Amino acid sequence: MSRTVDRRPIVVGLDPEPGHRMALAWASDEAARRRSPLRLVHAEGVPTRGYRGREVPPSWEEWNEALHKAGQQVLEGAAVFVAARQPQLEVDVLLAEGDTVWVLREQSRGAAAVVLGSRHLSRRQEVFGSHPVALPVMAHTRCPVVVVPEPEHITQEPAYFVVGVDGSEHSAAAVDVAFEEAALRAAELRALLVWDPGPFRIFDKYEPQQECRRLLSEIMAGRHGRFPQVDLRHEVVLGHPVKVLTDASAHALGLVVGTRGRGGFAGMLLGSVSHGVLHHATCPVIACPDT
Repeated sequence: MSRTVDRRPIVVGLDPEPGHRMALAWASDEAARRRSPLRLVHAEGVPTRGYRGREVPPSWEEWNEALHKAGQQVLEGAAVFVAARQPQLEVDVLLAEGDTVWVLREQSRGAAAVVLGSRHLSRRQEVFGSHPVALPVMAHTRCPVVVVPEPEHITQEPAYFVVGVDGSEHSAAAVDVAFEEAALRAAELRALLVWDPGPFRIFDKYEPQQECRRLLSEIMAGRHGRFPQVDLRHEVVLGHPVKVLTDASAHALGLVVGTRGRGGFAGMLLGSVSHGVLHHATCPVIACPDT
């Protein structure tokens, strides 16, 4: 994602429930900040198994027409919401047949980001349940995937982002995105390299911690020069990465992590961390592949 005018769209996968608009609001505001187009996407699915009851099932054509009509209503409602929130925004809509994950993966090609909702009270079901969306989309996109919780997240002043760093290429991409997001919002950036020494290395911490601090300083220094306006704080923290990052981002504007990767030290894991923070974080999570 770039701070200049970016013609790549922000793609948002729509929740059919009109009361769940946090992902749509986040995507609209992000597109406005970046002066990028916004694409509203709803995957209507296909008329398949699952019809219950003693009534005669409708024909394929009738079922497909009903799905199409419902999808159009979802898109129209979302477009009205965006027009009221960001009236100057360039918006296009897509009603697609097929599996939601496949549709969003295809739309991620050439997109600046894919934005998804995750209802706060059913986060485990939304992300890890029988109808997963976020994780399989994240695994196959070449752009950041943003998962925005419901209900509205409470932030704290001064505004800040948190980014997890582990020394891998994926976390380097996350740092780039984190700086851009912080700069766009005039927010602070808190970079954390979380080191978990494990039970068998607990008495040998000094040298690895010093090396972690050196690595973190090098990674951040090269990028901070491009965003000198961002107030940067960085530190090495001992603990479990998921817990440390989610605790640190409790009132953040967002938490930025890489989709996978391992740094140069045992205990510096970020691959499974991106999955863990999706389940535990209460703020928007931006997961970044190595592009």
